[in-house]
Amino acid sequence: MDLIAGLSLGFETALSPAALMFCFFGVSIGMFIGVLPGIGPLAAVAMILPVTYHLDASSALIMLAGIFYGAQYGGSTASILLNLPGTSTTAVTAIDGYPMAQQGRAGVALFITTITSFFGGCLAIILLMSFAPALGAMALRFSSAEYFSIMLLGLIAAATMSLGSPIKGIVSVVAGLMLAMVGMDTTSGQLRYTFGILELQDGLNLVARRWACSASPKSCAMRARRSATRPSCRKCGSEI
Repeated sequence: MDLIAGLSLGFETALSPAALMFCFFGVSIGMFIGVLPGIGPLAAVAMILPVTYHLDASSALIMLAGIFYGAQYGGSTASILLNLPGTSTTAVTAIDGYPMAQQGRAGVALFITTITSFFGGCLAIILLMSFAPALGAMALRFSSAEYFSIMLLGLIAAATMSLGSPIKGIVSVVAGLMLAMVGMDTTSGQLRYTFGILELQDGLNLVARRWACSASPKSCAMRARRSATRPSCRKCGSEI
């Protein structure tokens, strides 16, 4: 009964003209921002957040939710048409969507993405409303041991379920942990691996780490390929 009463109150608030207007503005802004590569839904919400300071709580939350969902969907447009995922969650969309666009079926791909995004979002909201009370009660019982176990399970899964050798997965996980440890500890305030450099107290930038981890293997492979294909002198064996 509490769920039904909450739904009726929520629909009454969300279907008001003012709420629908703010939702429309939020979704439109989110779609425009989601198309831009490298700017995800969290960055879009952070940029528009000061605008909502002068709104009431319901309108502000509806607008921010519209921006989030719009940015999540907007990234699929660039993924399908240009093979440039606007967000990290739409990278998989480019695998099937861009080949369909090359075959002249971009409209079909965008239509499929729209329908699946709508029904997927509705199903996720329904599941969240159904299981949120039970999950909230369970989360209140969590302590440090449970959090450590969940993090350890995620690290082991990332290391063992990666493609290729499990050793490479373990090395990648350990390297990620070492990079994440740089900076000030959020609990104790202890500085870790800063080496007296003031800029490292905030930790390594996430975007810089992603670019470095993505570009370093590629550059090493290109260097090895160039060395293998470089012509050499037949008499002395030295490279030209």
